[in-house]
Amino acid sequence: MVSRGDSAPRIAATVGTSDHEDFALGDHLGDGPVVLAFFPGAFTPPCTNEMVALQERRGEFADAGADVFGVSADSPFCQGAFRDEHGIEFELVSDTAGAAIRDYGVEIDIPELGLYGVANRAVFVLDADGTVTYDWVADDPTNEPDYDAVLDAVRAAAE
Repeated sequence: MVSRGDSAPRIAATVGTSDHEDFALGDHLGDGPVVLAFFPGAFTPPCTNEMVALQERRGEFADAGADVFGVSADSPFCQGAFRDEHGIEFELVSDTAGAAIRDYGVEIDIPELGLYGVANRAVFVLDADGTVTYDWVADDPTNEPDYDAVLDAVRAAAE
């Protein structure tokens, strides 16, 4: 599993919009911190709570110079609908192949929901060089991160 001090694995996927734009993590490094918030699945209550909470703090992340990205195995269509329904303005990255989920070591199965190979809830903060400066992985995918700790990590990575 990726942890503090590691070089962040690069992500190449699709942004969850109707345009299905390509996403490459390397395109977002260099200007400031990056927050990668992995989540199991759009439209589930804990994932909705997390993405909405990150959206509510979007201004604080922007003030610290950070870009925020949600990452899940959901299709770009699903993510686009999720963004629209909940007013999420940051990009959601569709990792349908699960490459980033596996590279970051956060792949889980939730058989009772019929979900296999999805992302556990996890947050990684990367500095401008792509080094992981903060990592949090949920013991239970229904748990949410400490948003104040994530913001503190972003501010520290921006220094």
